[in-house]
Amino acid sequence: MNKDRIIELRDFYRDTLLNDILPFWMKHIRDDACGGYLHHIDADGSVISTDKAFWIICRTVWMYATCYAEIERNPEWLDFARHGYEFIDKYGFDGDGRMFYSVTREGIPLRKRRYLFTECFGVMALAAYGHAIGDKRILDRAKRLYKKIIELDKNPDASMPSKFYPARKLKSLSMPMILIGISQVLRRIDNDPFYDSVIDVQMRTILSNHLHHEKRALFEHVQPDGTLTLDIPEGRCINPGHALETAWFILDEGRYRNDDELIKAVLPIVDYSMDLGWDNDYGGILYFVDIEGKPPEQYEHDMKLWWVQLEGLYANLLAYRLTDSRRYFSWFEKLHLYSFDHFPDRVNGEWFGYLHRDGTVANTVKGSKWKGPFHLPRTLLNVWRLLDEMLDYKS
Repeated sequence: MNKDRIIELRDFYRDTLLNDILPFWMKHIRDDACGGYLHHIDADGSVISTDKAFWIICRTVWMYATCYAEIERNPEWLDFARHGYEFIDKYGFDGDGRMFYSVTREGIPLRKRRYLFTECFGVMALAAYGHAIGDKRILDRAKRLYKKIIELDKNPDASMPSKFYPARKLKSLSMPMILIGISQVLRRIDNDPFYDSVIDVQMRTILSNHLHHEKRALFEHVQPDGTLTLDIPEGRCINPGHALETAWFILDEGRYRNDDELIKAVLPIVDYSMDLGWDNDYGGILYFVDIEGKPPEQYEHDMKLWWVQLEGLYANLLAYRLTDSRRYFSWFEKLHLYSFDHFPDRVNGEWFGYLHRDGTVANTVKGSKWKGPFHLPRTLLNVWRLLDEMLDYKS
C-alpha cells in the first residue's frame, strides 16, 4: 500500500466517523424525557419502538466515552455518554448485581437473560465512562462486575438455570471471545496482571478447542473438550464475521505482547474465514456457513450484515500491518469497496444494517436491539488509528 493510498483511506475513515456516524446518533436517539437512548429507529431516525436494550445503551456509552478519552475532549461526546451512563446506573441493574437485558422507555424491567453479554457490555461502559471523567468509584464498579462475570462463567447455573437438558453439552465461541475483548478494554485503563491471566485461558480455549485446521474453520459450537458434533446444524455452524472479530482480538493481543508465534497461530482464522465466507457471486461476507455445505439452519444465512463486513475489514488490515502480506490488503480493499458501495444511506447518513444476498437493502432499520453506534464507529476508529500508525511506519 503506497503512502498516498494510506493517507486517502485514513482521511476517509476519520471523516466518516467524525462527520457522519457520531453526529447521526447524537442527533436522533437521545431521550431527554426519560433518559438513555431511544435507539430503535428507522432510516431517517424516526422511532420504531420505545423499549430500551442495555446492550445498545452500554455500547453507546463505551463508544462516546472512548472517543472523548482517545480522540478529543469534546464535551458533547462526554455529555452524550453521561446521558446513557445515568440511565444504566438508575435502571440497569437487578438486586443480584446482574443487568437487565431490556426495559421500557421509563426503565421498568422487561427481560433478563441467562447469558452474560449485557454485563460484558456493562463493564465496557462503566470502565470507559469512569476513565473519561476520572472517577475511580465507577472504575471499581466495572472491575467488580467483571469479576462477577468471570465467576458466573465458571458456574453459569448459579445465576439462571440452563434452558437445555444435559444430554448434549456444547460450548460457544461467544464467551471466550468477549472475555478477551472486555479484558483488553479494562487493561488499557487498569494495568492488572489478572486480565492477562483471563486472556490466556480464553485464547487457549479458542485455539485448542474451536479452531480446527483439518476443517479449515473456527467453529461456533464444540463439545467441552473441543470435539466436533457434525451430525447437527449447530455443530457445523460457522459464523465468519464472529470468527474474524475473534481473530483481530487475538492479533491485537499478539501485537501487545510482541508475540510472533501467537500472531502466526491466529492468521489461519482470517484465511479460513475469508475463504468460507466470501460470496464469489455477489461479493461481501455471508452471515452463516455450514462447514459441510449442507443447508444452514438460519434462514438469514446468506444475508450480508453490516457488522460482519466491518470485523473483516479491521481483521484483514491488522493482519496486513503485522505481516506485510499482500493478500490481506487485497481482502481489505475488496471489503472496503463492497461495504462503502452497499451499506451507506446516501440520504439520511449512517449505514443500513441488513442486505439481501445480492446487496439490495432488506430492512431500513438503523437501530434495534442489536444495531447501534458500536461496530461501525469502532471499526472506523480502529482503521483510522491503524492507518495513522502505518503512515508513521512508512515515513
